[in-house]
Amino acid sequence: MVVKASPIIALQAELAEKQITPFRALGDCLAHANSNAGQNVYLAQNTVWSQIEAARLDVTQQETQPLWGIPVSMKDCFDLQGFATSCGSKFYAQQNGIAAKDSEVARRLRAAGAVITGKTHLHMLAYGITGENRDYGDCLQPFPKGGGDAALLTGGSSSGAAASVQEGSALAAIGTDTGGSIRVPAALCGIAGYRASVKLCEDLWEGGAHLAETFDSVGWLYRDLRDGPILGKALFGFEIEEAPKLENLRIGYPNAHFLRDTEPLIFRLQRIWLGKLNQLGATVEEFDATFWEPAMEIFAPIQAREAAAHHKGNFDQFEPAIAERLKWGESITDEEAASLGVRLNVFREEMRELMQRFDYLLLPASPVSALRAGEDHSTVRAQILRYTVPMSMKGTPAVTMPGSIGGVQLVGRVGEDAALLALTAKLNEIVRAEGLEMLQPGAGPQS
Repeated sequence: MVVKASPIIALQAELAEKQITPFRALGDCLAHANSNAGQNVYLAQNTVWSQIEAARLDVTQQETQPLWGIPVSMKDCFDLQGFATSCGSKFYAQQNGIAAKDSEVARRLRAAGAVITGKTHLHMLAYGITGENRDYGDCLQPFPKGGGDAALLTGGSSSGAAASVQEGSALAAIGTDTGGSIRVPAALCGIAGYRASVKLCEDLWEGGAHLAETFDSVGWLYRDLRDGPILGKALFGFEIEEAPKLENLRIGYPNAHFLRDTEPLIFRLQRIWLGKLNQLGATVEEFDATFWEPAMEIFAPIQAREAAAHHKGNFDQFEPAIAERLKWGESITDEEAASLGVRLNVFREEMRELMQRFDYLLLPASPVSALRAGEDHSTVRAQILRYTVPMSMKGTPAVTMPGSIGGVQLVGRVGEDAALLALTAKLNEIVRAEGLEMLQPGAGPQS
């Protein structure tokens, strides 16, 4: 079976062979911009500005800049010189004004040779998992699954980031993930998503808007897992590693009781992955995830308290559900916060012991495969976050591996991001070569 190169690797080859210029590559991508029903994938975009960025790339740096000429979008919670930063709120777009300098994220992208295509839609304040937004409209999938149904939400909070990759207006997108905001939209949109170890992101928040710094992570959304190592190198400076040998790996998965509300096809996707990993020589073993059950009781109030501190005095500027969470967060006392901190440390110790037992964990990135616009998703939020928050609380890296329906997340140890990206790239090569349909992405025109 002939396997095509990944999107970024393919474009890099075309650029190196001068079959295409960065200017032309940008134009090809931007022709697809804002193709969803709401035409709101981007909240800030200037085609001429992006064209100038593409035209001024130095060809002598092509071999040293890992993303030279690659169109990349950026979530609109990071400053980009000359643009306003909305954080998904018209109030902040007006209050913040035009950024005088680049955020650290934007600086690293440009230093890597990326061409920024614009700043993307997000759930207001990055404080939601659906991609709904009162001020800028709900973010719908440009190329949704299910026979052209144009009423599926992208998921959030990195909603426009996922949509920009899905529609092809960017080959990769910067997102953030506090409780699941990269992993979930990746799974819902049939693309890959990488949430970095929290400790690796500390320097990336200069010029960026935190939601809850204890859990906030930065990462990528992208179409093909084989591009993950390149993206990790560009943003974090990782050397591209050889993937760990599968026959040496121990992979854990949560017991069936924890997975009780997973959709049957997503449960099947996980089982197929586990079977494939076992066939490739890895040891797969179930673990008791009972200690994960109270995770939201610890995570949610810490998140709300930290978010309230960042947005103090402005609560009534935001949509009611978010304003209520912020007011609750502000009401949490120092004593309550101290008690939550103790519980968080106990949870992290239990996670540390679990990750000593296993090299990786594998579980659904979302227990549901789709979110329909206009429906009440208030209960779905808690259902989804059960699957992502335990990793957020420990600060581990995770990669969403998309399937024909939904996606699973492969979770690595803190700081071992390069190995995780290399492993998911290798697994993708294997399933593509073998033509395993259930393990192939199911959304988008380039799948």
